[in-house]
Amino acid sequence: MAGGQVKCLSVIGFSLICLKMVASTKTAPKIPTIDQAYSKISNSITVEWATVPGATGYLLTARDGNTVIETVVANSPGTVTGLKAATLYQITIRSISPAGRSQASPPKQAKTVLAAPILQVSSPSPDSILVQWKSVYMATGFSVSIMRANGLGRIWKENTTNTSLTFTSLDAGTLYTIKAYAWNASGTPGDDSTCNQRTGPRAPANIQVSFDSGSLKASVSWAPTEGAFNYTVMALSDSSRLSCSTTFSSCTISPLQCGTKYLISVLATNDAGSSRSISAVTLKTVACAPGRVTIQEDPPGHLSVAWSNVHLGDYYVAFVKSDDGLEVHCNTSFTQCNFLSECGFTYFISVFAYNKAGQSPLGDVFNYTTAPCCPGDINPVLVSSDRVEIVWSPVRGAELYETKAVDGFSVVECNDTVPACTLSALECDTKYNITVYSFSEVRGSNTSCTSRFITTAPCSPEIKNVSKDAFSMINVYWRSTNDEATYTVTAQGEKGLHRCSSTGESCTLWGLPCGSVFSVTAVAETPAGRSLPSYSVPLETVPCCPASLTVTPVTQSVINVSWTVGTGAQTYVTVLESHTGQSKCHTRQNHCLLGCISCGINYTVALKAISATGLTADCGYQSYSSSSCCPLEVKLYRLGPNGIRIYWQASRGSANYSTDLYGSKGIFTCAPSAGLSFCDITEIPCGDVYTVMVSPVAETGLKLTFCPKKIYSVTCSGSTLGMVIYRGKRNAE
Repeated sequence: MAGGQVKCLSVIGFSLICLKMVASTKTAPKIPTIDQAYSKISNSITVEWATVPGATGYLLTARDGNTVIETVVANSPGTVTGLKAATLYQITIRSISPAGRSQASPPKQAKTVLAAPILQVSSPSPDSILVQWKSVYMATGFSVSIMRANGLGRIWKENTTNTSLTFTSLDAGTLYTIKAYAWNASGTPGDDSTCNQRTGPRAPANIQVSFDSGSLKASVSWAPTEGAFNYTVMALSDSSRLSCSTTFSSCTISPLQCGTKYLISVLATNDAGSSRSISAVTLKTVACAPGRVTIQEDPPGHLSVAWSNVHLGDYYVAFVKSDDGLEVHCNTSFTQCNFLSECGFTYFISVFAYNKAGQSPLGDVFNYTTAPCCPGDINPVLVSSDRVEIVWSPVRGAELYETKAVDGFSVVECNDTVPACTLSALECDTKYNITVYSFSEVRGSNTSCTSRFITTAPCSPEIKNVSKDAFSMINVYWRSTNDEATYTVTAQGEKGLHRCSSTGESCTLWGLPCGSVFSVTAVAETPAGRSLPSYSVPLETVPCCPASLTVTPVTQSVINVSWTVGTGAQTYVTVLESHTGQSKCHTRQNHCLLGCISCGINYTVALKAISATGLTADCGYQSYSSSSCCPLEVKLYRLGPNGIRIYWQASRGSANYSTDLYGSKGIFTCAPSAGLSFCDITEIPCGDVYTVMVSPVAETGLKLTFCPKKIYSVTCSGSTLGMVIYRGKRNAE
């Protein structure tokens, strides 16, 4: 197999040699000669050469140190791109034909021109443009030119070694084209940059302002500015700033504020920036309507109208018009005017402020009604202890009449449009000063009328509180304004009527049964008569305590508490409490299960009877001793062939115990002597399974059967002494 590989390799080598000999029969193209290499753009070099016969293409190579960039072109001239600006390159060329490539031509050096500067242009003023750029590698100077973008006008061109240049004396609002390039130390120009920039507009001039005092708006106009795209009118005051924008040469600002001084200016704007008018126009609006207008009639028949001073107000005019159509006015530079008035009239008053801009806006219109005359022929008649009828003659200017009964502390009023009134809400046992006033809804009452004095019958007392003291006595308290009155309190219910009397403000009801509901009222009596009963106050006595209470153990930790029904009780709260804790239940029934009871502990038993309204009777009962604890570690030991000893460990407290063994051949019981924790059963059949339960015995002799049971197997073989086999545990049944 090794000889086969060698033979194969020889054949392949032979074939390659033959191919090489065949290929060598075709000649490669001639080496071209570079005529010139030059750069017009910063990222390329253009090469020119004489055409080589038979060449189908040319490979241009530009080398900069370790960087080589090649480009295949069809004919002369050819350009190598992707070069770095201001960099010297070695340029060679190879001709390409189907026969292969020629050798590289002799190298020729060429350097790329400088890169174009990156321009940043702006218009700092309407007649100038600022051109800025960053430094350009290998640049020794820059050439910047500017001309109108539309091609009209002259061209400005400046050379500089700086990186910024400002062109001045330009036309405002005009679009210019800026071109710039850099040159190197030999003066060769590099790439150029071109951009457009517009100069800012000129500041608006000839500003005219026309103010409309009625609608509080200002129309502003100005001469159009060349190159402005839009205009913004600004009205500035100490407290506000208003503006409007437009593309025309006029604009309306609204709403302006009264009593305000505005500075109005116009801002012209285009894409280059903005120019504000050189000077602002001052506008003073009309004064605001005077405020804090006060009207007083002092003395009667004289009206005094006063108001606050307003900003920008030169003088004031106050107008007063009565409801019969007569109008008078007062012109003053002060803040007060005085007018004559008559009773029974309504006057409408308005005040305006004036300045050069015109009249202030209409402020509030005030009306003032003078007091009507006093009614005559007043005749108050006492109709009953709490009612008086008053009749009088009509008077001019009265819209309605107000009758007042005053006792020095309170006022009872009766209002009507007719000259008669009945006072039916007077206080009893009170001396009243009754007066009739003619009333104007806006102005008020005339207080110059005569009066009469009357005294009414006693007032009904008002029960303030009904309370129960520690001795089950009911104390009733009331409020009364009567003088020298005797009061009787009545408590009426299904179980009878109870009364008490007093000349003070309280009395005590005795002997009211528990679990009962009463209605309590009070009546006042004086020589003038008997008052109506007071509003009734419901009285509920506390529920009756149950007559008896029984506590029965259910399990070692659960007891059942039962009791008799207490009259008036709806729910009950039972509490067992000891030094170990508390057990509690709340129920509507007359019995309750209480858990978490500790065995062998003395408890105090308490019961609360609660009514439907929440009244509570605390019922105390004697103490209760919980059942003895179940014994621990119950075990059985053999005592001979037929004897069994049951042993246990007594739990907390001292107790008597009873032992029971249940088997298929009978039930065996034993009771230990006092103080012992075991007992013996001498005759018990072997060969049986017994259920063993050791139970505490209550003081009453009742055996408690809730302790756990254990199962033991008593065999007949084996030792006659020792422990019996434990078979398991059975829950107490």
